[in-house]
Amino acid sequence: MLDLPPVSVSLQERGIAHRVFRHVQPVTSLAEAAAARGQTPEQVVRSILFRLGGGQYALALMAGERQVSWQALRAYFGQSRLSMASEAEVLQVTGYAVGTVSPVGVSEAVRIVADPGVFAVEEISLGSGERNVAILMMSKDLHLAVNRAIEVSVL
Repeated sequence: MLDLPPVSVSLQERGIAHRVFRHVQPVTSLAEAAAARGQTPEQVVRSILFRLGGGQYALALMAGERQVSWQALRAYFGQSRLSMASEAEVLQVTGYAVGTVSPVGVSEAVRIVADPGVFAVEEISLGSGERNVAILMMSKDLHLAVNRAIEVSVL
């Protein structure tokens, strides 16, 4: 039996329903990942870490191919400047490597904002903490899964 990825272990310990999906081969696009999972691209949630001022970070959850509005993100956080976190920062701050990031298990110090599209579909998939493995779960359970409120905003 395969070991469970870190996000699945966390969800299982808290009794949150989910499924683990292991890709047979590495995927090269969001559309390919969605198709392999039997989902539409809008159901795939990307987790992108941003560096704010003063050593603070925010994790933006984006549905499918939607893009973060840098202007909206700066305005939302009251920041004149922000940047995407480096690969080393992503690992240090989230505990996950780029390409495996999930909002589940991220430090309480990291604010989580979400594009409303994340909650516009019933089932979503997101990073599992392990390469080529995804977590499929109900979008309504995401707040419970991260154990705190997710700030839904127009990103």
